[in-house]
Amino acid sequence: MRPNPPPFKSSQEIRVRSSRIGYTVTTMESRPTLFTNGKLIHPDRSRPREEELLVVDGRIAQCGTGLKGHAPRAKVIDLQGRYLSPGFIDIHVHFREPGQEHKETIATGAAAAAAGGFTTVCCMPNTHPALDDPAQIEFVLNQARRADLCRVLPFGAITKGREGKELAELRLMHEAGTVGFSDDGVGVGSAAVMNKAFQYVKMFDGLISQHCEEPTLSGGPMNAGLTANRLGLTGLPAAAEELMIARDLILNRAIGARYHVQHISTAGAVELVRQARANQQCVTAEVAPHHLLLTEEACAEYDTHTKMNPPLRTQADVDACIAGVVDGTIEVLATDHAPHAREEKEQEFDRAPFGIVGLETAFPLYLEALVRRKHISLPKMVALMTLNPARVIREENVGTLTVGGRADVTVFDPDEEWTIDPARFKSKSRNTPFAGRKVRGRIKMTMLEGRVVYQDGVESQVR
Repeated sequence: MRPNPPPFKSSQEIRVRSSRIGYTVTTMESRPTLFTNGKLIHPDRSRPREEELLVVDGRIAQCGTGLKGHAPRAKVIDLQGRYLSPGFIDIHVHFREPGQEHKETIATGAAAAAAGGFTTVCCMPNTHPALDDPAQIEFVLNQARRADLCRVLPFGAITKGREGKELAELRLMHEAGTVGFSDDGVGVGSAAVMNKAFQYVKMFDGLISQHCEEPTLSGGPMNAGLTANRLGLTGLPAAAEELMIARDLILNRAIGARYHVQHISTAGAVELVRQARANQQCVTAEVAPHHLLLTEEACAEYDTHTKMNPPLRTQADVDACIAGVVDGTIEVLATDHAPHAREEKEQEFDRAPFGIVGLETAFPLYLEALVRRKHISLPKMVALMTLNPARVIREENVGTLTVGGRADVTVFDPDEEWTIDPARFKSKSRNTPFAGRKVRGRIKMTMLEGRVVYQDGVESQVR
């Protein structure tokens, strides 16, 4: 039997048992917290409600009106008309530990997550060494508990060393605490290996989350097309993404394993997922902020902060991704937070690594791309960042404001204006194409199981 990992350093008295990970956390008593004068967003409802929220012992105790009399000596937080939602969930981040701690650690990544309003994140296994055995999974969970700022749930690698040749210890990693499996950073090129992976995870209802890139078509630093030709760069075609999605959907059609398409970026890919869902296949998809706001033209100045994988595509692809969000084809918003050191990005465009950071800028960028342009409502956007990702990874008691559930809470002001300044990031890395961008929408407080882990200008008082 595995020894229990170290407990959270929380000030609440609550015993939390995770059936997935198998440990118990016991902490000390704390004062109840009452949120008042705010607008609560329940992801399963179409409109915000002017309600109060009472948190006791790390759980949501009551939600409604007239709760002040039910909470003697509570710490009262006056939201002053701000919005309160479930804590955001990001099912696609890279925290680089173990092996690349100069880019990010689990602790700094968790701090960035809290500052961005995220209370649960899922880290990818493309570390050094890869997260491809139970010991590596337990390491991540232990480091997350030591940081104690955000719930960090690891994905295990599909194949050993992420080499695409032999299945990793999927069942053992599942029992150790993974929420799914991915070779993210590369796709599983072998159809035979992928077919075995689908068959194996189906036995325990596991999740395959695929980086969809057909390897024989990969290698280019930006989208294939006229812009790449003009810049003298090789291209990564849309067909690389679409071929792998089509192959996986065909392989999985008779198996029926849970299948998730990561960072979707092309119109053809969106249509493939749309048709598969219409045919009742078990497939979900996510999209990142940059694929909703930027096109390949952003690469025109050879700024390596615009180099990402999958690459920035055309305006038609951006429009298709937005349409996929609107009609429900794309159910999840995820950042693909990918930190890199400054010197790594300060190379020639074709030599610099792929990826940008995203946790601390995701909320205002999604507001800009989807809500301010009147594609979807604010509650629907919140659902795409809370309830829907929780369903994909099968995490209970998160992503909602259900009474009895974990008190993971995000407070935000959707109208506050600010300028993105990477120097103020909690992340170790600063690689973003959005530096200097004026945005609206700011995180004011993040609470993890009843404990404030990030705060920006929200005052409280003790009665």
